[in-house]
Amino acid sequence: MTESKQVKRKGKQMQEQVKRQHIPVKVYRTDDRLMIAAPMAGLEPENILVEVTDDGRLILHGDQRALLKEVKELLVDEWSVGVYHRELILPVPVNAVCANVTYGNGVLMVVLPISDQTSPARLTLERITPTHGEHKGNAGHLATCVQISP
Repeated sequence: MTESKQVKRKGKQMQEQVKRQHIPVKVYRTDDRLMIAAPMAGLEPENILVEVTDDGRLILHGDQRALLKEVKELLVDEWSVGVYHRELILPVPVNAVCANVTYGNGVLMVVLPISDQTSPARLTLERITPTHGEHKGNAGHLATCVQISP
């Protein structure tokens, strides 16, 4: 998915690129939790989706919608606005229903309880402030997390 917006510069035109951006991640674990940290700058919490699939994949997705306005002149274009997307295979089964997800300071943090088998879920964030959001699933406290069977 690539869109572009033309910007005039002394008779020349530069185009601001809108493209899918790769998300670098850090994945680490404790005895009972798997944690993923992913920088996803410039998003609003409601534009972020975290999904764990039944085949053990983690999908991180965020839509960013801010192209430059017509009144600005693009001089250097080293950072692209657009969609963030990353898929990775989780190293262990997790219970995504009980996940905690937070977003703040441009970093998405996903905490998943390690489980005997993967329990998939699509997780969205509740806006706390314009730049902070969370999804509380009580990761690490399985006794308080209630999983509803389909």
